[in-house]
Amino acid sequence: MGLAGIFLIFVPGEISRFLNLTESAPLILPILGDLYFGFAMLNWTAKANLIGGIYSRPIAIGNFTHFLIGALALIKLVLHNTNFMYVWVGAIIYSVFALLFGWIFFTNPTFSANKKFND
Repeated sequence: MGLAGIFLIFVPGEISRFLNLTESAPLILPILGDLYFGFAMLNWTAKANLIGGIYSRPIAIGNFTHFLIGALALIKLVLHNTNFMYVWVGAIIYSVFALLFGWIFFTNPTFSANKKFND
């Protein structure tokens, strides 16, 4: 997410030309890049926390919501326009992350490091 954010922030014109987007895309892509970079920083700062259950629940909710809505939007686009290969790849990646963050959000974590602390 961080790399995608950096590219969207600093080279939006080139990305919009490569993807044949409208002329308003260079204005919207940096904002999308800010979103990705912000999520990357949020996840980076919470990497040492146990995510799930009641611990770091807002991080799990935010990531789950982002990836679920993104996956649904990309799947809808792919079903209507099947010749966009890069959208298929994005839809699959987003779907996998939506499933993983959904699993984290709806289950309780098990902290396997407890064994180290109890020994």
